[in-house]
Amino acid sequence: QVQLVESGGGLVQAGGSLRLTCVVSGRTFSSYYMGWFRQAPGKERDFVAVVSRSGSTTYYADSVKGRFTISRDNAKNTVYLQMNSLKPEDTALYYCAQGRSMAARANDYDYWGQGTQVTVSS
Repeated sequence: QVQLVESGGGLVQAGGSLRLTCVVSGRTFSSYYMGWFRQAPGKERDFVAVVSRSGSTTYYADSVKGRFTISRDNAKNTVYLQMNSLKPEDTALYYCAQGRSMAARANDYDYWGQGTQVTVSS
């Protein structure tokens, strides 16, 4: 059974930083792409970032480019999202997901975590 468990969310002031962590179990981590998505109340789930299987290639939503960094450690079955210069509009429930391509569509991901809340105060 594949499981994804996120952690690292919290309350932070605008301009601050957080690092989200997602630990994956259940299948060969290095064989799959890993993505981060977010969903604010009343809104659709939006793509944030994705990293290739080796970690050498990344892709970001325009709204987070230059502020967020996705990375992975295949030895630890873990993917990270370093979030800097946070803004109130970054407030959302953040999900990690595992998929089979460098995709930005939620439907292209097979497995999802339960989410971790990020709240940015102004």
